[in-house]
Amino acid sequence: MSIFYFIAFLSILFAVLVISAKNPVHSILYLVLTFFTFTIQYILLNAQFVAIVNFIVYMGAILVLFLYTLMLINLNKNSEPMKTNLVKIAAVLGGGCLLVVVVAALKATGASDPVLFKDPNLGLVKNLGKVLFDEFLLPFEISSLLLLSAMVGAVLLATKDTKTA
Repeated sequence: MSIFYFIAFLSILFAVLVISAKNPVHSILYLVLTFFTFTIQYILLNAQFVAIVNFIVYMGAILVLFLYTLMLINLNKNSEPMKTNLVKIAAVLGGGCLLVVVVAALKATGASDPVLFKDPNLGLVKNLGKVLFDEFLLPFEISSLLLLSAMVGAVLLATKDTKTA
């Protein structure tokens, strides 16, 4: 249980570093570390499918896209527009609302017993596969054909017309 709390502390630490980093590239890299600690938390909670999806989709695709996008647009202080007083007031109000919610949430939480699942196999990829391919095989195959037709349509729309009139 102490590993869980240590990883939770690291998640919070990296999340704070995401919003406090001055360099946007460093902020994205801290976000990658935050999602990695979330993946470890999911594994500790016996939710392997969610861990794999988090690792592949968020860390592998979206954050790498964010990182390359930030590197390509070349942000610097000279190109950043000045913020108006209205935006600054809205930011202070939003931060104050967040502070109130966090304080209320911390006040509501108390020392509670850990949650114990009745089924230790809950969240395993094997069980999800059994349900997906036994009970939902037809909708699964129909959605795969729909995605395949969408991909073929996107390729056809993206290719140039080779016929000349």
